[in-house]
Amino acid sequence: MTNHRIVSREEWLEARRQLLADEKRFTRERDALSRRRRDLPWVRVDKEYAFEGENGTETLADLFGGHSQLLIYHFMYGPDWEEGCPSCSFWADNFNGIDIHLAHRDISFVAVSRAPLASLDAYRKRMGWSFKWVSSNGSDFNFDYHVSFTPEEMDKGEMFYNFATTRFPSSEAPGASAFIKDDTGAVFHTYSCQMRGVDMLNGAYHWMDIAPKGRDEEGLEYTAAWLRRRDQYDDPA
Repeated sequence: MTNHRIVSREEWLEARRQLLADEKRFTRERDALSRRRRDLPWVRVDKEYAFEGENGTETLADLFGGHSQLLIYHFMYGPDWEEGCPSCSFWADNFNGIDIHLAHRDISFVAVSRAPLASLDAYRKRMGWSFKWVSSNGSDFNFDYHVSFTPEEMDKGEMFYNFATTRFPSSEAPGASAFIKDDTGAVFHTYSCQMRGVDMLNGAYHWMDIAPKGRDEEGLEYTAAWLRRRDQYDDPA
């Protein structure tokens, strides 16, 4: 950083205007991509899934909660894990309080994990989150949407993730999925994203992207090696 180019305010304004033109172009391209995302064909969901939550056993249709749209964050938290995934916890720190705003756009927001409900409730209380979180333990939901992997897949080192056969180091993986329910009550899967596709759901990362040092993750053992659960950092920074 000490060797970064230093200029006058006038030179900075000219450079900023040039970048703004590229930013506007990117925004238009992003809007067009979002339209293509919404224009994807739908797949009817006929399989019955059961989730355990604060309202007892709920179906996928129940998770809509009176809305026509449902957004699900696939939170990595396996049935025998003592804690939720630190990266998913980082993402979830960006979710608190958004559900009321989404509800006013006819959207229900729910996090889903395979850990038992008691574990989810205890971890949510520890982390201070208020969004709805249900357990899909005992259901095929996570496996059908390719965010959980069987022991056989783990042993083989091959699983279907991010829409291709690949390797993944954990039996649980992150992702997000969107669903819609029509006037007859039929539910349709409209979209899913995984890997870097969930970056757009993390506001903290986008703040870092406009900071002078960016995400500052170069040279680390792996991208998020710096990351800890919010209550596990060595100092308050």
